[in-house]
Amino acid sequence: MAESGKDRGTGSGVRGVKSALRTVALLELLAARGDRPARLDELAEELDVPRSSMYQLLQTLVDCGWVRGDTTGSLYGIGIRTLLTGTSYLDSDVSVRTVRPYLDEASDALGETIHLARLDGPHVVYLATRESHEYARTISRVGRRVPAHAGALGKALLAERPDAELPLPDGPLAAFTPNTHTDVAALLADLEGVRERGYAIDREETVTGLAGFGFALRHEAPATDAISCSVPVARLTEEHQGRVVSVMREIQAKIETLLSRASGAPDWR
Repeated sequence: MAESGKDRGTGSGVRGVKSALRTVALLELLAARGDRPARLDELAEELDVPRSSMYQLLQTLVDCGWVRGDTTGSLYGIGIRTLLTGTSYLDSDVSVRTVRPYLDEASDALGETIHLARLDGPHVVYLATRESHEYARTISRVGRRVPAHAGALGKALLAERPDAELPLPDGPLAAFTPNTHTDVAALLADLEGVRERGYAIDREETVTGLAGFGFALRHEAPATDAISCSVPVARLTEEHQGRVVSVMREIQAKIETLLSRASGAPDWR
């Protein structure tokens, strides 16, 4: 069950404002449902909020554009204002603006799909993507959250942290394919390999048929951003893998040099 407003904290030692926490929890819940709209009763139950209070909150957010309702007034989904806010986040981030041209460079050099993602607790969030010209994807990755243990981007960032400080969820690790690490000991052994070679490898751990190579951007410590290259395993020859690693290492070095020189940007927590 999702956290209710009364269960959530601010993480800063400051007591959270109940109405604000409830609003955030509702928006996060609707966002996590993707293309599955929710009914009033579902939302009230999931967040442990009285039905009347949930209705008032929903109507306020509908009026403000943060939530949308269907023509029958019985279904609710995330609203267009969330898109505007998300776009502003990307446009205002110095790191994202700096990295974008180098994603283009890697994509042109390799012809494969290139990603930029940021660690967000036990997940990574995709901030930018350059799609391969060789195979098409039907869903944009930007804004999606994926458990960090399940792919090259996340493992590259986890490996930058001591094992005792890894932001992993409690209990078994979620499986996306038969190759996903669901055992912490196996994940830790993989992360040790990442540290030794300097980059992460995902062999069909997130998506069947795709391999990934992830590289942490170490302009800050510990790294919070990483880039990756995804390649269909059907054409991943040893020669092509070597080419991918070589190009991505070069791109990694260029980005780290530029971001290390960047100044004047806020030091976000």
